[in-house]
Amino acid sequence: MSAALGLKAKPIATEPTDDDSDISALINRLTAEVNQIAVDKTKAIQQITNQMKMLALNALIESSRAGAQGAGFAVVAQEVRGVGQQVETIARELETQLTKRTGDLVASIDRMSQRSRGERMVDLSLNAVELIDRNLYERTCDVRWWATDSAVVDCAASPTPAAVTYASQRLGVILGAYTVYLDLWLCDLDGNVIANGRADRFRVVGQNVAHTKWFREARTLRSGDDYVAGDVENQPLLGNAQVATYCASVRAGGQANGAPIGVLAIHFDWEPQARAIVQGVRVGDIDKARVLLVDSNLRVIAASDGQGILSERISLSLNGQRSGFYQDRSGTMVAFHATPGYETYRGLGWYGVIVCAA
Repeated sequence: MSAALGLKAKPIATEPTDDDSDISALINRLTAEVNQIAVDKTKAIQQITNQMKMLALNALIESSRAGAQGAGFAVVAQEVRGVGQQVETIARELETQLTKRTGDLVASIDRMSQRSRGERMVDLSLNAVELIDRNLYERTCDVRWWATDSAVVDCAASPTPAAVTYASQRLGVILGAYTVYLDLWLCDLDGNVIANGRADRFRVVGQNVAHTKWFREARTLRSGDDYVAGDVENQPLLGNAQVATYCASVRAGGQANGAPIGVLAIHFDWEPQARAIVQGVRVGDIDKARVLLVDSNLRVIAASDGQGILSERISLSLNGQRSGFYQDRSGTMVAFHATPGYETYRGLGWYGVIVCAA
């Protein structure tokens, strides 16, 4: 089982290509240019018709001064004046219709662009929560595997000083290879920590963790095939570090159906691992995006800007959906996707969320 954060099963989704962005920008620019040309040309036509009407008016005045000799010319001037008015009417209608059509086109392009952007953000939200799910699935495999280690089983069965020393050494060897963990604790069934992998750094042996949610749940696991996945928390015994704790029961003989004799708790070093995921989501600078992972209570557990972790709760309009996007009253786009889980890891109701400033 790999201890590395990057999982090759599915690459991080990429941002749209420059060609996509260029085409969208080109359509918007050309539409705006067509609209401006229409306005400019119709204004030019109106200026010409105004000149025609003025000339026709002057001709009528001169024909009236000429008396009977100017009567024929007056008819021509009147016709010119009428034609000018018709041209002016057509020009105004043309301007109105073209402006409306180009306006509708611009609005339609904006809607399509927003929808495309929103769907892309939803995909990236899914990508973020999927990556953490796949990573945490490995953690559930690790804890169940290591709970069957002979040193761990022997120490849980009979925690003599020699057995404790050997179990601690064994847990230390595991930590040397799996750098995504802060510490591994072996507890007895009363919640007392009897061995840990980093005894020189974390003096937790002798501490009692029976009050913790993860230990209480681990105490009731039915077999060695089951596990407990805890929410992200600050762990005081580990320097108040952010950890996600995973537990499995240690059973007699290392057998899945053996009698429970202890609990193995492994503390995933959450903050640096989660930060790498949310900061690795490839949103563009133009998106002004904040990438988040939130738990089932919508509490921020990871943020690309490093703000509000374990203290901020976001307002998320789910409307009964597992995924989607919307714009709030300020124009901010919010995209989200619920955890799909991975293999036997069902997830904890977390969401990947991307917030794009207006």
